[in-house]
Amino acid sequence: MSRRTDRLGELFREEISKLLQKGLKDPRVGFATISRVDITEDLSYAKVLVSVMGSDKEKRNTLIGLKNSAGFIRQFLGKGIKIRKIPELSFVLDENLEHAMRIESILAELKNKGEL
Repeated sequence: MSRRTDRLGELFREEISKLLQKGLKDPRVGFATISRVDITEDLSYAKVLVSVMGSDKEKRNTLIGLKNSAGFIRQFLGKGIKIRKIPELSFVLDENLEHAMRIESILAELKNKGEL
C-alpha cells in the first residue's frame, strides 16, 4: 500500500466512524467500530474492517445492515472527501480484537493457576 492509500484509508475510517456515531437509519447496525480501511492502489475497492460487540447473530445483522447501507455511506464519503471516485465498499468482520481478548484471558487463567 502506498502512503496515499494509507492516508485515504485513515480518512475513510474517521468519516465512516463519525457516521456510525451519528447513527445510521438501519436498525440492524449495532455497536460497531471501524478498525481499518484497506484501499486498493487504483482506488476502486475499499475493504472496511469492522469490530462488532454482541452475539454472532448481532454481528451478522450489523454486517448485513452495513452492506445494505454501502451506497449511502459512499454518498456520505463523497460529500466529505474531495476525490474523483469513491471506491466500492465491502464490509468484513474484524476478528482481531476478539482473538486478542481470548488470548489475554487464557494467559490470565494460566497465570492464576501458577503455570506462567
